[in-house]
Amino acid sequence: MRLNVTIAVLATLLCVSAFATSPAGPSSLAAPSSPATPVTHHGALSVEGNKMVNERGETAPLHGVSMGWHSSWPRWYNPDAVAEVVNVWEADVVRAAIGVHSRGGYLDNPEFAWECLEGVVEGAIAVGAYAIVDWHSHKIETAAAVKLFTQVAQKWGEYPNIIYEIYNEPVNDSWDEVKAYSRKVIEAIRAVDPDNIIIVGSPHWDQDIHLVAADPLTGYDNLMYSMHFYAATHKDDLRARTEAAIDSGLPVFISECAAMEATGDGPLDYASWGEWEKLMAAAGVSWVAWSLSEKDESCSMILDGSVPATGGWRDGDLKEWGRYVRDRLQTLRQR
Repeated sequence: MRLNVTIAVLATLLCVSAFATSPAGPSSLAAPSSPATPVTHHGALSVEGNKMVNERGETAPLHGVSMGWHSSWPRWYNPDAVAEVVNVWEADVVRAAIGVHSRGGYLDNPEFAWECLEGVVEGAIAVGAYAIVDWHSHKIETAAAVKLFTQVAQKWGEYPNIIYEIYNEPVNDSWDEVKAYSRKVIEAIRAVDPDNIIIVGSPHWDQDIHLVAADPLTGYDNLMYSMHFYAATHKDDLRARTEAAIDSGLPVFISECAAMEATGDGPLDYASWGEWEKLMAAAGVSWVAWSLSEKDESCSMILDGSVPATGGWRDGDLKEWGRYVRDRLQTLRQR
């Protein structure tokens, strides 16, 4: 049985409390601009064919924002930041990028990772948004992943808000290796949560979606497969590969994307981004933009460390990419 998604639950132990370096800003935990939240509008999500659909069986693409690595940018992992992105920017979904091998990541300090995750997930539940729990790793760590996702399913599996992303970007693992890993993690999740969406990683930085389309996992419901792009680097070839995978029947979720180069830096390529948006809109594919952080690169949406992590952000607090993503999300929610 699903829990009532309108219960406003706030994280009691916030990642930001230990790591905030900016002065407190105005709280954005206000009523959303629209009375219907993403979760009250769509309800529990599921997969039908190559589409993610809502409780009414309608195609339900989500659009939103990913936090940066929790181990590098923990102060953004708080309910006020989530509320700003959902209520003001009008995102449907937020993504908690739980770093695994990074310094201070999950393997170093799982308790701190959990505190950060709580700040995002509880914040998303409070404002009626979807939350992606992203195992932000580039190589397989089966036992640790099973432990975290079992814990996530036990705490939040009854909420329709939860989406599991069990492997961010495989780099050197073959598709057979990723499949074997994924089966173990999927089975651990499904032992607790029988139906929330699970996103499976694709080989080679989530680029080799054609290998997945040729041999997808079988025997499980509500699986999707991730593809990531950076528009200034990834153009017609990857768009064609992605479109072919979708046309073959593969349910694709673009859980990380941005408009600059794959390095995360450089100018925004609006022309290529526009072509990607056309593809995603036509196919009903969800996308999540990288990232809510203040790193000195163009893909980080926040200007610098002086900006409060609690919301109330003005144009001058955001880089070009942050302003653009905010404006696109507001436009898409209003359609």
